[in-house]
Amino acid sequence: MSVLLQISDTHFGTEQPQVVEALVALAAQQRPDLVALTGDITQRARPAQFRAAKAFVDRLGAPVLAIPGNHDIALFDLWARLSRPYARYAAAFGADLEPVHSSPEWLVIGVNTTRAWRHKNGEVSTAQIDRVAKRLSAASPGQLRVVLVHQPVAVTEARDRTNLLRGRSDALRVWAAAGVDLLLGGHIHLPYTLALHGLERPLWVVQAGTAVSRRTRAGLPNSVNILRWGDAPDVQNDVQNDLGWSEVQRSCRIEQWDFARDEQRFVRTAVTAVQPERQTARA
Repeated sequence: MSVLLQISDTHFGTEQPQVVEALVALAAQQRPDLVALTGDITQRARPAQFRAAKAFVDRLGAPVLAIPGNHDIALFDLWARLSRPYARYAAAFGADLEPVHSSPEWLVIGVNTTRAWRHKNGEVSTAQIDRVAKRLSAASPGQLRVVLVHQPVAVTEARDRTNLLRGRSDALRVWAAAGVDLLLGGHIHLPYTLALHGLERPLWVVQAGTAVSRRTRAGLPNSVNILRWGDAPDVQNDVQNDLGWSEVQRSCRIEQWDFARDEQRFVRTAVTAVQPERQTARA
């Protein structure tokens, strides 16, 4: 089984040292194969904040696939924001704002939903939708197909509707048809897993809370997500149907881990098992 650790909204510059250390300890315990960092890495896109964030993720012991959030573009330095909005981000996390990770178990596609001319709202363009769909369509049956965005594509509370990703309706329709399984996001500091219905195939939205920042949502602790996917005997069930196809029914286990302040560690607080649709021709 392969493990992905999703962290989001670290907002370095507002990080809590004890939570940082607890998350490093969790990564050492769980040994993820990949870390997905879904934006708002810093609080004000300052070089020192990016350096601190990079030093932190380097301690997690796994490759990191990161995308920027709206806080990762300088807010008050208008010249930098308009002329070189991602220069500070690129110095720490690389010039590729839409990285892709492909392995036998995972296809993880990053999408840069920030825009230099927008302070908060995110957007996905037609070109981005088409690029992601092309990669999804080429995925193998054994890969869990994951798209990373910063702003959410679906929300559970009415007050968060203003934070919804612009262009999401077309993106969901096209990406569902192309085979996406999960859409991972952040931005609103509210963790949840939500099934989306009414599309060509089932897919799930997985939102992360703020990983280490003191800027937690009222009443909620810091949190991260751990995704488990692979060929372990307890999560795979092959069933042959009447048409001679083998339906590979693998479960992806999505775990929410919250920081328990009394214990000074992250503890698992929720588990959701989802079964992406798969069909492979019979040998």
